[in-house]
Amino acid sequence: MLDKSIILLSLCLISAVMSCGKDENKARYDNYRLVRLTLKTAEHVDLLQELEEESDSYTFYGHALRPDQNLTVLVSAHKIYEMQDIVERNGMDCTVLQPNIQKLIDDEESTVKPKNTPASEFDWDHYFHLETIFSWMDKQIAENDFVEALHLGSTYEGLPIRGLKISKQTGNTGIFIEAGIHAREWISPAVATYLIDQLIHSTDPEVVDLAENFDWYFVPVLNADGYKYTFEKDRLWRKNTKPYGRCKGVDLNRNFDIHWSGTGSSTKKCTYDFCGSKAFSEPEARAIKIFLDEYANKNKIQTYFSLHSFSQLYMFPYGFTTDRARNYDDLKKIGEKAVEAIKNTHGKIYQTGSSIETIYPNSGDSMDFVYSNYNIPIAYTIELRGPPDTPTLFILPAAEIKPTCEEILNSFIAALKEARQLGYYKRDEL
Repeated sequence: MLDKSIILLSLCLISAVMSCGKDENKARYDNYRLVRLTLKTAEHVDLLQELEEESDSYTFYGHALRPDQNLTVLVSAHKIYEMQDIVERNGMDCTVLQPNIQKLIDDEESTVKPKNTPASEFDWDHYFHLETIFSWMDKQIAENDFVEALHLGSTYEGLPIRGLKISKQTGNTGIFIEAGIHAREWISPAVATYLIDQLIHSTDPEVVDLAENFDWYFVPVLNADGYKYTFEKDRLWRKNTKPYGRCKGVDLNRNFDIHWSGTGSSTKKCTYDFCGSKAFSEPEARAIKIFLDEYANKNKIQTYFSLHSFSQLYMFPYGFTTDRARNYDDLKKIGEKAVEAIKNTHGKIYQTGSSIETIYPNSGDSMDFVYSNYNIPIAYTIELRGPPDTPTLFILPAAEIKPTCEEILNSFIAALKEARQLGYYKRDEL
């Protein structure tokens, strides 16, 4: 007869093997350190480019591009000494923004409502699973005859790409809001749902004006696969989940057919900004194109907002070139009114300007594509809280959800008021 200890060991080994791939095996970031590097010289730039190219133990938030640049890097626990050595030997400045990212993730868990939370308990003090967001959307559609369900297609994994339309009168111009294109940016869908709620339920005269005089099209979670993945597998996941060889996922905001695979994107499958095998290779990006192909002109959609985090920016085209957008001056004026309204709400400072001016070069993004292809003159990508040097990365504390929502709603009021005063949205010219 076999020794009981051998049998027990065998059962443990079998259990361990069979557990591989289950949901409990979530990615962990114990003692991963978030640092901010100041690149002083061209040699520093070359060194960091080489480091990003050769090592998968560092996660870069942005790329090393030029001297006098600040670059945020997440350093694996076993590479902390190596990074310290690189910094000291090469005379770089380094600030530790967060000593242990996993602690932020663990702390955030208490602010996430369970997957089976009923729609009646939806709020903006917690983060919610995809299933709860969808059930809350169903509730709004069922209870309001001016709210209509939109079905834009399916994700790679077969989840619905869901939206809704708010329309209180015929003949309105349209505003399209896309959120959740990057999976880990949880504040983005939260803001989108808050805007929906306010447009449906608010009695504030300025919000009622927006609800009655525009048609609103929302896609609160474009990257449904990725969003679900961040709750169940890896909190810091950015892309969708379509496999490409040994790697997985495409940065959907680099997959649009506007200077696709150009500056600020990557053709390497394992990178965080992988642009896909071709423009519109991903069903989520195609869904936006197909919808706007049919409805942008017919439904007079004249404004497009893409909600992201973080960096507190109100950006307009372009990201791929320093050439100015055809109505650059108007977009700057509208952006200035928006960020002023944000500051007047809770004191937060946002910057406005073209995407390439304010954040970094990028190509293949939704904003530039929509602006360039559908004659939609008002287009912004909004990077929500926190600031560029935030120590919390994409893990915005739940206490900041509602204030972020409130300041963005006020920014919409101010931005659309300014756009009207500049002569946009005249019904007889559409």
